[in-house]
Amino acid sequence: MGPSVQGSGRSVVTIGVYDGVHRGHQRVIERAVAVARERGLRSVAVTFEPHPDEVVRPGSHPQRLTNLRRRAELLAGLGVDEVDVVEFTLGLSRTSPDDFAQNILSERLRAAAVVVGEDFVFGAKAGGDVETLRTLGDKYDFVVEIVPTFDAISSTAIRERLVAGDVVGARAQLGRPHRVEGVVVRGYQRGRQLGFPTANVETPQHTAIPADGVYAGWMECVAVANMPALYEGERWPAAISVGTNPTFEGVPRTVEAYALDRDDLELYGAHVAVEFAARLRGNTRFESIDALVSQIRADVDAARRLAR
Repeated sequence: MGPSVQGSGRSVVTIGVYDGVHRGHQRVIERAVAVARERGLRSVAVTFEPHPDEVVRPGSHPQRLTNLRRRAELLAGLGVDEVDVVEFTLGLSRTSPDDFAQNILSERLRAAAVVVGEDFVFGAKAGGDVETLRTLGDKYDFVVEIVPTFDAISSTAIRERLVAGDVVGARAQLGRPHRVEGVVVRGYQRGRQLGFPTANVETPQHTAIPADGVYAGWMECVAVANMPALYEGERWPAAISVGTNPTFEGVPRTVEAYALDRDDLELYGAHVAVEFAARLRGNTRFESIDALVSQIRADVDAARRLAR
C-alpha cells in the first residue's frame, strides 16, 4: 500500500470494498489495469477500512473473506500500481455523491478514468449509481467505464457457501481456495497426544470461517515474529478441523491444522494461512479415543489425496 497519488499525475481508478477479490472483482480490476496501460497512466485500486457496513450499522459487520493485508496483496497481484486505503468514517458515509467525486476521485486521486462494476453505488445512503458517476465524470473531467459482472458471484454468495461448508463452491467463485489467517497459539495439545500435532490458529474477529467439520487443504507460514524465520514461506498439505471438538465436551470453536506427516514443526507465534480444498465430513462425537484416532487416520489419508 503506497501513499496517495495526489500530485503524481493522473490515474485510472477502480473503487470498491473488494472483500474477497473474487472473480467478479477481478474482471473489473483487470479492465482498470488495461485502461491505465492503454493510456500510459497509473492504475489505482481504492478500498475501504473498516468495512462500511460496520460504520453505518454497528454490529452488522459481515464476515471478512480477506484481511486488509491479503486484499492489498491480491489487488497488487492483478497488476494495479497502487492500492489506496480510504478510512471509512461516519463523515464519509454522509458525503454526497458530488462531494465524493470531487474530493476523492478528482482532487485526491486525479482520476482521468474510473472503472467500476455495473452494480456500483456510492455517496450518502448509496445515493449515487453508475449513471450518477457518468454525470459527475463530465463535471470533474474523468471518463467512466462500466464493466459487466457475474450475476451469480458476490461476496455475500461466497459467505453463504462457507456457512454451508461448501468450500469447493466458494473456490469456484473466488478463483482460488478460501483462506483464513491467524497466529498459532497454544491449545489443549490433544492432537499432539494423539500423534497428530495441530497448529491452533487464532483468527481475528469477523473472519469468515467455514462450517464446523473436517477439511482437506493447506497450511502456509506467512510470517514468523520474534523467532528465526525457519518456516517462513513454507506450505504443507494439511488436514483441518473447524469446530468445538465434541469428543472432548465442547471446547471453544477453533481452527486447527495438521501439516501432513510433520510432527517436528514448532509454529507457536507464527502467522499462518489455512486454505480449504474440500470438506471431508461434519463433526462427530466419538465414543472412544481409539475410534477418534482411527477416523483421524482416515481423514489424513483423504486429505493426502485431495491436497497434493
